[in-house]
Amino acid sequence: MQDEQLEVGPLGEAERPDLVDLAVIGLGYVGLPLAREAASIGLKVLGLDRDPRVVEALNTGHSHVDDVSDDDVRRMRATGFTASTDDACLARAQAIVICVPTPLGKDGGPDLGAVTAATKAVALRLRPGQLVVLESTTYPGTTEEIVRPLLEESGLRVGVDFALAFSPERIDPGNTAHGLRTTPKVVGGCTPSCAARAVAFYGKLVDTVVQAKGTREAEMAKLLENTYRHVNIALVNELAVISHELHVDLWDAIRCAGTKPFGFQAFRPSPGVGGHCIPIDPNYLSYKVRSSLGYEFRFVELAQEINRRMPEYVVRRAQDLLNTAGRPLHGSRVLLLGVTYKPDVADQRESPALPVARLLREREAEVAFHDPHVPLWSVDGASIPRVPDVLAAVREHDLTILLQDHSAYDLPALGDAARLLFDTRGRIFRPGVEVL
Repeated sequence: MQDEQLEVGPLGEAERPDLVDLAVIGLGYVGLPLAREAASIGLKVLGLDRDPRVVEALNTGHSHVDDVSDDDVRRMRATGFTASTDDACLARAQAIVICVPTPLGKDGGPDLGAVTAATKAVALRLRPGQLVVLESTTYPGTTEEIVRPLLEESGLRVGVDFALAFSPERIDPGNTAHGLRTTPKVVGGCTPSCAARAVAFYGKLVDTVVQAKGTREAEMAKLLENTYRHVNIALVNELAVISHELHVDLWDAIRCAGTKPFGFQAFRPSPGVGGHCIPIDPNYLSYKVRSSLGYEFRFVELAQEINRRMPEYVVRRAQDLLNTAGRPLHGSRVLLLGVTYKPDVADQRESPALPVARLLREREAEVAFHDPHVPLWSVDGASIPRVPDVLAAVREHDLTILLQDHSAYDLPALGDAARLLFDTRGRIFRPGVEVL
C-alpha cells in the first residue's frame, strides 16, 4: 500500500509539558478502569465525559463505577489524572481511546450517536502522530465505514498522519479473577502501521495483546464472544422450561454433563439475560446481517425470543407456586431479592428484575425488594419499597423470589426462614424450595 510507506511513529513532542499519554472518552464501566490502569503504570491520563456530575465526582475523588474505588480515583488524581467535559483536552493526547455507549436504537440496531459525536470531537482536535482507538462495541465495519471517514475530514490520513484501530472492551464488572491487565486484549488496525501502534500502546497496559487481521475481525470477535454466550444461555433457559414439564432436574443434569473433560461448557438457567453486553451485542450482528445481506440471523433472533420471555415464565412459575399453597398472586406480598444483573455489583442495566417486577405489579401483587447494592429502586416511575431486614421480610412475605445470588445473602438461612422461596439461580437445593 502507498500509505504504508510512511509509518505513524511516536509524536516526537515529549518536550511539550502540556502533552498527556492518553485521553479516554467515556468514563463509565469501560473507560474508567482503562484510565486507572494507565495511570497506575505512570502514564499521564485525562478523561472526557459529557456528564458533569461524573466529572465533578471524579475530580473530587469519588467513583461511580463498582470496580473502581474512591481510593483508586484518589490515587489516579495523585498521578495527575483530571476529568473534563471540554473536548479541547483531546489535542493534548498522544493516544485517544473512545469508550462511549452503543445502546440499541428504536429500529433494534445499534445507536452510534455517541460514537459519532466522540469521533467528530476527535476530528476537530486531531493532529499528526496521534493514535485513535475505538473500544465501543459495534458491528463489523464501523471503524472503517464511519469512524475513519469522519476523522479523515480533518485532512489527515489514516496510516500516514495518524493511527486508527479497534480494540473490543472485555471488562467484566465484579470479576476479581480476570481484570483488565490479565485479560488478553484483541487489537485490529486499519493498516499494519496502525496495528503496530495500537499493539505497542496496549502492550503497556495488559499482559497479552492479540493482533487481529484487521478492524472488522476485531469487531466480529467481540460479537462472537457474546453471541456464543447469548445462544447457549437461551439453550439452557429453554431446557429449564422443558425439564420442568418433563420432571427432570436440569441442574443435576448440568452438574453431570459438566464432569466431561472435553467438548462441554456448563451454562445455567436464569430469570433472563442482563448487563451491557449479552442482551445487546448480538443485536448489532443481526442488524448488520439484515441491513447488508437482507436476511435474518436466525440463531440470534431465536435466542432473543427465548431469553426475553424468561421473566414471564418466572412470574408464571411464581403464580403456580402460590396457587399450590392456596393463595392467588393478586394481593399476595412478593419479595424480590437481588435486582442487579449479576452478583455483587450495583449495575442494573437490562436486569431481568425489572420485567419480573413489572409483570408482578400488572397482576396486582404487592412487590417489595432487597438488594445490598441498591438503596432505591423504581419500576416504570413507581418506587418499590425496600425491606431493611431480609430474614424478617422473608418470614412476612407470601413468596420470596431470589433473582440474584449476592454473596451477602445467607442462602441456607433464607431457605429455612421463607414461607415460600423460588430460587431462580439454582443455589438453594432443599425440600420446600422451588428451583427454576
